[in-house]
Amino acid sequence: MKCPKTPEEWNDAKRFASKWNYFNCGGALDGKHVAIKKPRGGGSLFFNYKKFLSIVLMALSNSKYRFLFVDVDAEGGAGDGGTWQKCNLARAITYNRAGLPQDRNLPNDDEPIPFHVVANDAFALKSWMMKPYSHQSQDPTEGLYSYRLSRARRVVENAFGLLQMTWRVFGTTMQQDVQVCKKITLCACVMHNLVLHRYPCAGTDVDHEDQHHNVVPGTRNQESLNLMERLMARRGQNYTRRAEVARDYLAQYYSSDAGAVE
Repeated sequence: MKCPKTPEEWNDAKRFASKWNYFNCGGALDGKHVAIKKPRGGGSLFFNYKKFLSIVLMALSNSKYRFLFVDVDAEGGAGDGGTWQKCNLARAITYNRAGLPQDRNLPNDDEPIPFHVVANDAFALKSWMMKPYSHQSQDPTEGLYSYRLSRARRVVENAFGLLQMTWRVFGTTMQQDVQVCKKITLCACVMHNLVLHRYPCAGTDVDHEDQHHNVVPGTRNQESLNLMERLMARRGQNYTRRAEVARDYLAQYYSSDAGAVE
C-alpha cells in the first residue's frame, strides 16, 4: 500500500468530480472500530463509546474504495479526531510534506480553493479537510453543501463495508493478542486493495444513485448511516479562519449556477 506523496499521485480528484460531483477532493477519511477480546492486564483504554473493546482502523479511501492510507495504532477509547492527529499522514499534511496539489480553481470559477480530503464532523475543520456543517439550523446553502460533501464521503463507508463483507473476521470479535489483531487488519486492507485492483467488479455492490439522484445503499455497506446521523456526529474542534472561509465559499459555489448539478 503506497500513500500518495506528490501532486501527480494525488490524482483522484477528477473521479470524485465525475462520479460524486464534488471537486478538489483527494480522498475520504473515517475510522472503524475493530472488535477485539479483552487484552491482558486490562482493557479500559480499548473500551469505546459503542460499549465494546476495539482498536481503531483509521483509513483514507479514494473514489474507487481503495485504501490510500491506514493506521491501526490507536485504542478504541480514542476519538476519531485525536486518533487522526497522531497519524503520520496528518503530521505530513500539517507540515507540508504530503505533496498535496496547490490550490486550484473550481469548474466555471476563478477562485483558487485548497485541495482537500473530506471527513465527518468528528474531525477538525482544516483548509485541507472539509466536513459538513454541524448545527441543526442549516440554511439551504449550508444544507446543500453538507449533502454534496456527504455523498463524496460515503466512499470510505463503502470501503469499510466491502472490507467487512469480504473478510468476515471483521464481523466478529478477534480472539488474538492486540498486536496480532493489528497485523491481521493491515493485511486485510492490503488484500482489499489487491482484490479491487484485479477484480474491479468486486466493488460494484456498494452505494449508488438511481435516475433521480437518490442514494441507494449497497447491500455490502453494513455501517451506512442516514444523512442526518452523519451530519450530527461528534463535533471536532480547532477551527481555523481560512478553513471556515474555504467551506463557506464552497457552500456558495455548490448553490450557484457554476457548481449546481441537476
